[in-house]
Amino acid sequence: MIRAGGGVRAAGPVPGGVREHAATVVVAALSSLFAVTLILGVGVLTASIDPALVASSGTFWIMLMLVALIFILIALYVGAIVTANTFATIIAGRVRTIALTRLIGATARQVRARVAAEGLLMGCVGALLGGALAVGLMLAIVRWGPALGWLPSGRDYPVFHPLAFAAVGVVALTTWIAAWTGSRRVAGVSPVAATGAAVELAPAESVRRTGRTVCAIVLLAIGAALLAGGVILGLRYPIGLFVSFWGGVLSFTGIAIGAHVIMPPLLRWAAIPLSGGPTGKLAGANAVRFPERSARATIGLVIGVTLVTMFAVALATYEQMTLQIFAEDPEMAAMLSDTLAVTTAVFTGLVGFSAIIAAVGMVNTLSLGVLQRTREFGLLRALGFTGGQVRAMVVVESAQMTLVALGFGLLLGTLYGWAAAQSLMGFEVGLTAPTLPWPILVGIVAFGVLLAAVAAVAPARRAVRVSPVAALAVD
Repeated sequence: MIRAGGGVRAAGPVPGGVREHAATVVVAALSSLFAVTLILGVGVLTASIDPALVASSGTFWIMLMLVALIFILIALYVGAIVTANTFATIIAGRVRTIALTRLIGATARQVRARVAAEGLLMGCVGALLGGALAVGLMLAIVRWGPALGWLPSGRDYPVFHPLAFAAVGVVALTTWIAAWTGSRRVAGVSPVAATGAAVELAPAESVRRTGRTVCAIVLLAIGAALLAGGVILGLRYPIGLFVSFWGGVLSFTGIAIGAHVIMPPLLRWAAIPLSGGPTGKLAGANAVRFPERSARATIGLVIGVTLVTMFAVALATYEQMTLQIFAEDPEMAAMLSDTLAVTTAVFTGLVGFSAIIAAVGMVNTLSLGVLQRTREFGLLRALGFTGGQVRAMVVVESAQMTLVALGFGLLLGTLYGWAAAQSLMGFEVGLTAPTLPWPILVGIVAFGVLLAAVAAVAPARRAVRVSPVAALAVD
C-alpha cells in the first residue's frame, strides 16, 4: 500500500502459506520438545535419586544440566541452520514479489523485517507446541513411571522448571534470528527483478560471492590447523582436546559457510553412477545448475550425520584406548566397557534427535524446490517427458543429495571423532587409528536410504501432477 506522501505502509511480500512455513513450525516444535524434555527430565532424574544425597549437594543436578545444555545447544544450532536455509529457499521463490514491493518504495530492511516477523510468529507457534508436548510427556512419565518400574514410588517429582520457559523463549528467538539471517538475499533483489522469473542464483553468480568464500576458506584453514595442533598437543597433554574442539568448530563452520562451493562438485561426482538415461542426466545437472539450492538441501543433513558419527567414533575410540590402558585388569576393563556402551547409546540417541531436525530440513527444502519449479516440470512434460520420468528425476535428485550427505558426513564425523579421542587420550597410549562403531554407522546409512525414499515421495507426486499447459503459464 502507498501512502499519500509517497511512502510505503505495507512493507514486505505477502506472507507465505502454511506449506512454506510448515517445516519452520516443525523444527521449532522439535527443538522446544527436546530442550524442555531434557530440562524437566533432569529434575525428575535428580528427584529419583536418594533424597539425602540430593539434599546435601546440588552438584548432581548441575552436572546433568550442563550435559543437557550441550545437547540442547547442538539441537538449536542444527535447527537454526535448517530454519535459515528454509527462509533462504522461501526468499528465492519470492524474488519477483519482493521486487514488486521494492518497486513501489519498500526498503530491503522493511522487507527483511517482515520476513523475520513471519519467522518469529512461526517460531513462537512451534516453540509453544513443543513445550506443551514436553510437559505432557513428563506428566505421563511421572504419572505412570512408578507403576511401570521406571521411577521409585513415593517421591515428589517436579514437572515444571523456570528454565523450561526460558528454553521455549530461546527457541522462538533463535527461529527469528535464523529467519533474519536466511532473508539476507533480500538486499540483493532490485526492482528490475520484477520483470524476470529467476528464483535462484546461477553458478557464476554464486561463485562470485567472494566475501563469503574467503571467509569460509579462512575459517577452514584456521580450524584445520587447530585440529591438527590439538592432536599433536594431545600426545603430551590432555589439554589438546580444548584446542581440537575449537578447531572442529571453526573448520565445520567454514564448511557450512562455503557449502555453495563445496557441495556442487560432490553432487556432480555422486551423479555419475545415477546418470543413466535422460532422466538421470537431468537430475545430475539440476544439482549443480543452482548451487545455492543444492547446498541448502544437503548441508543440514551433512551436519546431522557428522554429529552422530563424531560422537559414536569418539566414544568407540576412547573405549578402545581405555581398554588398552586397563588391559591387565580385566574386571575394570569389563566395567568400563559396559559403562561406555550405555553412554554411547544415550549420547547417540540425544545427538540423533538433531539429525532428525536436519532430515526435516532436507525434506522441506526439496519440497519447496519442487513447488518453485512448476514451469520447469511443465516444460519437460510439454517436451514429451512422462509422469514417471519426472517422478524418477525427483527421486534421483533426492538420492544424489542423500548419498553426498552420508558420504561427506561419515568422513567428517570420523575425522572429528578420532581427533577428539586422540587429543584427549593420546598422551596415555600414543597415536592410534580410529575405531569405527559399525552397527551405528550401518544404522546411519539405513536411515539415509530411508530418508532418500521418504523425502522424494511428496515432491515427486506433486511434480507429476503438474499440468503442462498450466505450468507454462506460470511467470
